Amino acid sequence: MATFLYRMGRFSFVRRRWIVLLWVVLLGLAGAGAATNSEPGSTEFTIPGTEAQQAFDLLNERYPGSGADGATARVVIRAPEGELITDPAHQSAVQDLVADLRSGSDLVANVADPYESQAISEDGTTAYAQVSYLVKGLELEDADRDALEGAAEAGRATGLTVEIGGDALLQIPATGITEVIGVAVAAVVLVITLGSLISAGLPLLTALIGVGVAVATITALTGPLGLDGTTPILAMMLGLAVGIDYALFIVSRYRAELAEGHSHPEATGRALGTAGSAVVFAGLTVIIALAGLAVVNIPILTKMGLAAAGSVLIAVLIAITMIPALLGFAGERILPRRTRNGPAAPDATGTGTTGDTGPGPAAPRPNMGTRWARFVLRRPLAVLLVAVVGLGTLALPATQMELGLPDDGTQPTDTTQRRAYDLLAASFGAGFNGPLMVAVDGQDADGGVSAAAERARATIEGLDDVAVVTEPVLSEDGSTAILTVIPSSKPLSTETEDLVTAIRDGAGQLRADTGATLLVTGQTAMGIDVSDKLNDALLPYLALVVGLAFLLLILVFRSLLVPLKAALGFLLSVLAALGAVVAVFQWGWLGGLFGVEETGPVMSLMPIFLVGVVFGLAMDYEVFLVTRMREAYVHGQSPGEAVVTGFRHGARVVTAAAIIMISVFAGFVGSTEPMVKMIGLGLAIAVFFDAFVVRMTLVPAVLGLLGRSAWWLPSWLERALPDVDVEGEKLQQRLTAPQEGTKTHEAAVP
Repeated sequence: MATFLYRMGRFSFVRRRWIVLLWVVLLGLAGAGAATNSEPGSTEFTIPGTEAQQAFDLLNERYPGSGADGATARVVIRAPEGELITDPAHQSAVQDLVADLRSGSDLVANVADPYESQAISEDGTTAYAQVSYLVKGLELEDADRDALEGAAEAGRATGLTVEIGGDALLQIPATGITEVIGVAVAAVVLVITLGSLISAGLPLLTALIGVGVAVATITALTGPLGLDGTTPILAMMLGLAVGIDYALFIVSRYRAELAEGHSHPEATGRALGTAGSAVVFAGLTVIIALAGLAVVNIPILTKMGLAAAGSVLIAVLIAITMIPALLGFAGERILPRRTRNGPAAPDATGTGTTGDTGPGPAAPRPNMGTRWARFVLRRPLAVLLVAVVGLGTLALPATQMELGLPDDGTQPTDTTQRRAYDLLAASFGAGFNGPLMVAVDGQDADGGVSAAAERARATIEGLDDVAVVTEPVLSEDGSTAILTVIPSSKPLSTETEDLVTAIRDGAGQLRADTGATLLVTGQTAMGIDVSDKLNDALLPYLALVVGLAFLLLILVFRSLLVPLKAALGFLLSVLAALGAVVAVFQWGWLGGLFGVEETGPVMSLMPIFLVGVVFGLAMDYEVFLVTRMREAYVHGQSPGEAVVTGFRHGARVVTAAAIIMISVFAGFVGSTEPMVKMIGLGLAIAVFFDAFVVRMTLVPAVLGLLGRSAWWLPSWLERALPDVDVEGEKLQQRLTAPQEGTKTHEAAVP
């Protein structure tokens, strides 16, 4: 691998104009494809294998045109204080509002008049109109939402309080400002780390080109492949982050090779043969983690994972082709001004000679990475215990984690969705914000569907935590009935989850007695099923991803204990991050600091999403840092010296890469969307723990304790494994004498 990449680096350096032209053409073709694709992204959200999805499919079949799984809006109307909503003047205003809602959009399936449906609170002050749409929330156009909000404004003009809840107002969170913040922070960090505008600009340029190609390609394929409209967001975020990181590592290694006296083309080849090998294998771990999301069997998650994996693949290809080409154009300007045209000296990363490529400059003054590594190696056991106990303590809240899907109750208090949620809860009861739909399929019922539905209704009314069960509504063919069940508790509560379980537990008895099939659905039931499905998939997903990456890391490090240590450290950092998320979003600790106005369950997607994304990024840092240690060890240094060498060359760059990543993710914490806020905080904390506590602290401590045994591999396995030569040992043997790669021969290369 190292030899191949060495040749690739020199080839890209020499043929730099053609390489850059190729990527520019690819960017243009992808952009043209995206521009000509007018098909919107798919908004279909299905959860195969769940009862809620089965019930939705049944209702769409038996109640055609009803929009059973379409968007809903609850327009909550309250009379002025001291007045009743049943007063003639207010009743007339409400009926005008209902008429406006019905005529506002062609996608409205039904609007329930609150006076006809008896949707009026016991004290007579509040009513609500249920609006059902033929399509899902993300399929509604801005005009449809404008009509909904316009009708509410007209109602407010009459003196009524009108608020809107439900998923009809659901929109893809706006993006753009967070990416700008991330790029700005990355630019500052790169300039500080590399000390040159050209060096700092190159990683940004290649990352943006890679993201441009990836996102434009995904946009062009959105219609044909039925991709979700949110798919490019994850691809953009990860592509930008890893693209900058990969370029940073290669550029830093290139400058270190220049500092040792190699010519520009030779330094490019050597940088790609070593750091480029680490980039390839680090990229593979990210791709495995993202593609592995397919095991969850949620189509939208599978497509998002594969699209993001494609974005990372493009970042890797950019790193091993376009970066060497741009290094050829940069020339001496890749170095800080103070070192140009001067004697070879350590670059801005504090690197110098490694002692394996011939004479070089005098040993540099120990940098922060060197001092930190030596500190840890002097007391590895104490450092290990402090780090493990600290992360373990932070992970404790994760044992109390409750999963669910966010609803309007988690929205900021100044939004109409949250105000509608609170009005409904205060006037009708907490359960009105999460009604359950019970479908009774009576095609095979002995006494007809009506009798089966009435029996189901009587049974459900006798259960705990039930506030209201409506009369059954029969389908046109008389084969199916729908019951609406209003729980007494709020949607995101264990009591409501227990009620759903109890209703489903009674389905077997109903079928045995009547032959009818009972299914529970609705947004609340769907959220419960999604949480269960994701929870059940977490361990298989973790086993698959960690197992495959473990095998890959054995190839990279030719060791059993180093990959094992990497996987265990990752689990510690992820558990600590989940503990922090639980403490902030579920318990409310430091909630004011992060803008969390309402506590509640952790988003169902969070654990598996955090595992997938952070595992790939964590292995990035592991590969970049430990590969340099392995390289030094293979070239003759003692285990302790190898750890110090790895930190001297890699700690500053890994730190910069982690700060960039944390800044990008932390930018999402300011979002008004609770889901986006949670993802941003979780990823930022996880990367912080993994980069600074696990990779920069646990890694040297464990390697210091293990000594030479850290690099042990059974002889039979050594013979069975292919030698991918990530550390460049074979490359070093193939290279000519050092003087043949010096700057005196640079002029011979175009």
